[in-house]
Amino acid sequence: QVQLVESGGGLVQAGGSLRLSCAASGRTFNYAMGWFRQAPGKEREFVAAISWSGGRTSYADSVKGRFTISRDNAKNLVYLQMNSLKAEDTGVYYCAAREGTVEVLRTYYAYWGQGTQVTVSS
Repeated sequence: QVQLVESGGGLVQAGGSLRLSCAASGRTFNYAMGWFRQAPGKEREFVAAISWSGGRTSYADSVKGRFTISRDNAKNLVYLQMNSLKAEDTGVYYCAAREGTVEVLRTYYAYWGQGTQVTVSS
């Protein structure tokens, strides 16, 4: 079992920055980690993912060049640095984990956190 707890969400003005953290516990060796988000009335969508080693990352086109995913395996933490935030980045951000390779489809992720709210005011 893997437990995930997100933190770092909040209210920020457009153009600002936030850094989300995801604390993982349990067996996470060789797990890829992902961030997804869900806006009101919309489906949960892929944001970014990172391999266990950190050597491979993947980003949604909408966040490329603005968001950076990283991880610290010694601390069991995964981060999402979000810069140049836009109103359309508003939503609940979820951390997810899966054993194996990076994937962009949420159905491949077995473990999920409870989410953290990000609100970007325009």
